[in-house]
Amino acid sequence: MILVLIFTYGIVFGSFFNVVGLRVPLKKSIVTPRSACTTCGHQLKAQELIPVVSYIIQGGKCRGCKSRISPIYPIFELLTGVLFMTAPLVIGWSGELVVALTLISMFMIIIVSDINYMLIPDKILIWFAGIFLLERIFWPLSPWWDSLLGAITGFTLLLIIALVSKGGMGGGDIKLYAVIGLVLGFKLALLSFFLSTLFGAVIGGLAILFKIVQRRQPIPFGPFIAAGTLTAYYWGSELIDLYLSFLQKGF
Repeated sequence: MILVLIFTYGIVFGSFFNVVGLRVPLKKSIVTPRSACTTCGHQLKAQELIPVVSYIIQGGKCRGCKSRISPIYPIFELLTGVLFMTAPLVIGWSGELVVALTLISMFMIIIVSDINYMLIPDKILIWFAGIFLLERIFWPLSPWWDSLLGAITGFTLLLIIALVSKGGMGGGDIKLYAVIGLVLGFKLALLSFFLSTLFGAVIGGLAILFKIVQRRQPIPFGPFIAAGTLTAYYWGSELIDLYLSFLQKGF
């Protein structure tokens, strides 16, 4: 029952995160004006704003002009709900669960912003950096300074790559990895970057192979950072141990 409740909260917050991710990069208020159809401008009523349910009842169409509503909205809401629901199954019922849900929330907003605008807003990063700093005071890593080392490492690593590649890494990604390092610590921040790059290379390669995107076409890196970071956060220690055991067997 509690997992169903968390899932419900997740899809509700997912709808809100979508609004934040779309409006903050444009420096718009997240409160006003009310959400409206992007085609005809029809302002959505309360019954049209129920996450997932409204989309299904309306057949994926606007009540005003009957134009198609992007399925990305309910998919994003469902994804947030699933991630919220699975977090306690992986993390457990401890204070660290608060950190996990905050991390998921940040990534949901970042993914929307990065996909739509190829931008990770500083305002979002600063807001979540403050929250994570407080959370790591209450639920610190062991040792406590691992968060500080992780933040410095994440920022420095991405900055060096950006300088060497002459702009191959965006400024938002650099600052994002400082925040990730604060949450994950030194080792897991490095693993996060490795996994993010791996996911990006594989999925990006497949997208080019199947001509979903063109060669040299910029691809938002935010979704891959989210996937790599959550993987490292949830199962990083096990992956590192597995890698070290392979090395020992190899020698």
